[in-house]
Amino acid sequence: MLRIYTFFGVLFLISPLWAAPKVEAVTLTTKDGWSLAASYLPSQSQNKTVVLLHDLNKKKEDFSSFSSDLSKAGFGYLAVDLRGHGKSTGRGTVSGFEKEGVDNPFNKMAYDAEAAVSFLKHKGVPTEQIVLLGAGLGAQIAAKSAVLTNVNMVALISPSANIRDVLVIPSLRLYKGDILIAASSDDRKGFLEASVIRNVAFLSSGEGKVTFLTAYDLTSHEMLDKYLRSSVVQWLKTPHRPDVLPDRPLPVDIPTDTEGIPVEKSATEQALVPSMLGDF
Repeated sequence: MLRIYTFFGVLFLISPLWAAPKVEAVTLTTKDGWSLAASYLPSQSQNKTVVLLHDLNKKKEDFSSFSSDLSKAGFGYLAVDLRGHGKSTGRGTVSGFEKEGVDNPFNKMAYDAEAAVSFLKHKGVPTEQIVLLGAGLGAQIAAKSAVLTNVNMVALISPSANIRDVLVIPSLRLYKGDILIAASSDDRKGFLEASVIRNVAFLSSGEGKVTFLTAYDLTSHEMLDKYLRSSVVQWLKTPHRPDVLPDRPLPVDIPTDTEGIPVEKSATEQALVPSMLGDF
């Protein structure tokens, strides 16, 4: 955008030295021949870039509110129409996909996530700066792809143990990175399954790397939009808590005030507190 200034009757046209990155419409090609429609916004100042994977029967535009938050915070994003959805083309639409089997089209959506990560790497985004975020079915795909793509951060909005035979737990048993899990407390089955997923992630990733968010009456994209947007953006900035250092024992030569009661010097709390059962 040009700006016009007037000095002593002379017009000067000045263009800004820096312009914010713009959203690009791009096409991703999977290794099994699908062409995926996607929207790409580069990050600012070498910040993280988030791959957005939508829910069943949704499309990339369902992330429009959250992607706007990402842009304002300086994060990049790559919102993808998963195979059979939106403007992605290949072999049929999601309504005709086989719903069962470990090799059904829903499980092959992991290729879609891989294509997205490969695109970002080609754009010069380091793997450690790439985040997978999925809602509903997209959460299943993000979890399944986390280890395969070697990303350090994954966010699962309304994940389930099993959607269309896409399983979450086997992959998370191997995942060591930071993970955010969000579930609605009103969805009793979904909340219980998300709690189990959290426990599996905790055992694999370890202390401080698992963040669990709870919302209320909504799930998936709607829950993200109404309740979680600012919390997820904050998680992207600080994905894990710092390590808690163990307490250091007191040196034995430090005198301890025992209010006149003679107690042997010790580093243990038990010895510092006189017993109430003295010698009678």
